[in-house]
Amino acid sequence: MNTKTIHHLSHTDLDGYSCQLVMKYTPYKLFNYNANYGAEVKQTLDVILENIVKDETSATILITDLNLTADESRWLNSEVNKLNEAKKDITLTLLDHHGSGEDSASKYEWYFLDTNRCATKITYDYVKENFEFNEPSWMNKFVNIVNAVDLWKMDEEANFEYGKVCMRLITETRELNKVMFANVDNNYKISLLLEATKYIDEENAPIVLDEKIHLIKKEFFKRGKNDTLDNLATEFIVELLGQSRDEKTIYYKGYRGYLSYGVGNTSIIGNGFLLAYPEYDFIVDVSYRGTMSLRANNKVSVSQISKEWSNGGGHPNAAGGRIIGFKEQYHYDKVKKQIEKIINEKEAVAGDLEYKKES
Repeated sequence: MNTKTIHHLSHTDLDGYSCQLVMKYTPYKLFNYNANYGAEVKQTLDVILENIVKDETSATILITDLNLTADESRWLNSEVNKLNEAKKDITLTLLDHHGSGEDSASKYEWYFLDTNRCATKITYDYVKENFEFNEPSWMNKFVNIVNAVDLWKMDEEANFEYGKVCMRLITETRELNKVMFANVDNNYKISLLLEATKYIDEENAPIVLDEKIHLIKKEFFKRGKNDTLDNLATEFIVELLGQSRDEKTIYYKGYRGYLSYGVGNTSIIGNGFLLAYPEYDFIVDVSYRGTMSLRANNKVSVSQISKEWSNGGGHPNAAGGRIIGFKEQYHYDKVKKQIEKIINEKEAVAGDLEYKKES
């Protein structure tokens, strides 16, 4: 393999993250991305292509556990060809097991399809044959566990039962947000799977892992003293929000705000952020469906802001609303553009309004 950089796009389930866990044991420079089906796939591929244009002359795009539609395959093939015509050296590999990708697999040599193995097993076998690979002792057994549960092989009872717990470890892990904190969220989930490999050979392994889940989650977030998982995660998230203040700050009528997307739990996280960063007057979290949750700390009435932005309302320090016509996005910059458009429109027509605290 000539390239030293791999941009790896994978699915958002156990099989998808396990593919990336396998790749962790190759010596290449890895950039991980995750997407679910639909518009999220193309938006994420757009980001990968943009990153390659900016930073790379030689790279591999690796896609695992995601089948592309005929249109997506045609588009991606064309985009990679354009990059190579522009003197880039880009290779493309897709490893998948969903039969719905059969048409694309028959047209493109980079599209490898095998419906008899899960994507993790396909990736594992492919890596052993084509990449440098420092395989840990537990890897083969873990791959078979993922294969058993992903293909629902209930006859492999031990692997299947352990795989069910691993599956829940991923599906019920929502402390972080993969749009706001894509790299950290990816690292979190892969770290949890790596911890799960430690108990494979334990007696009653599925029960052992089941009972360890809460503890291994806490260990990821812990920074010194022990606390509840909610408090540890909140402190961790507030710190992440603070680290990206420059790109996530918004202004409305002279007030400084922070825009988050899909973080949730605004009562706790929003208030925690405002206490940690008192230079901010308010914080607004927009959900994937366009609902807004706003918090302030006695510096501005977010009830008034919500009313002006979306005919919403609430209390001076806690309010909400819904953005009419909001389009779900999978990358933060597109969300910010929608909110800034609203801000610019409202500031242009509303003029100066009194922000008097409500009693």
